[in-house]
Amino acid sequence: MKYFVPQSSIVREVWGQSDTVLFIFAGAAAEFALNKAVDWLYFTGKLPADPIGRLFSTVAYARQIIFAGEAEAHAAITRIRQIHTGVEQSRGSAIPDWAYRDVLFLLIHYSIASFELLQRPMTLAEREELTAVFLRVGELMGIKDLPADYDSWCIAYQQQLAADLQYSKYTADLYRQYRKHLGPLRYYLLQQVQVRLVSPVPLSLLPLRSSALVDLALHLYRGSRTLGLHRFLRAFLIPAAYKEQVKELDVKA
Repeated sequence: MKYFVPQSSIVREVWGQSDTVLFIFAGAAAEFALNKAVDWLYFTGKLPADPIGRLFSTVAYARQIIFAGEAEAHAAITRIRQIHTGVEQSRGSAIPDWAYRDVLFLLIHYSIASFELLQRPMTLAEREELTAVFLRVGELMGIKDLPADYDSWCIAYQQQLAADLQYSKYTADLYRQYRKHLGPLRYYLLQQVQVRLVSPVPLSLLPLRSSALVDLALHLYRGSRTLGLHRFLRAFLIPAAYKEQVKELDVKA
């Protein structure tokens, strides 16, 4: 079978480990909340009603693309576009093309940032490969004006951060929902992870404060991975209702 993403790809290594995937969406949760098109996420009401459940449904689609054969991946991308088209028809207006591009860009950024925070620095070749995979997904979704490569993406991403983010009533409400669904301790840890992943522009728009103790905790967590103890820590950090879904995020590439 020809896979959409080669089995030796860094993308499979990143997205095949549950803790890395959870960190990707911890960071993305911050940038999602600031995006000027975030009102689209409120139109159906599904995101604020169940932000954690929406995370896992999004992960399911990502896995269908990254770990599937060419035909299955193309079908998953088509379904994603159809879902968004249905929302657009219900609302009677189109999701801005820049909003699609923003989501694609932040997935690239947080895939790199989360892997590097938890594991090791990526090589330039790995960054280029990961970016190329996501840009290919964007092309198949019909997203316009995509950058050509990693270097072009770096420039475009910074321009997007400057143009498309703002702190709004939706930002405040989404953070209230994060706290409600995670509880005080997990919500605090979410914020601390975000401080370490989020780019300077969105970080300047959010009332996040860093704790030096979390740097020590992350160091211990990285060390625990070599002993397999991270599974016990992860079980503590994830609400009981989602533990089985978290286990399923570990994929052998």
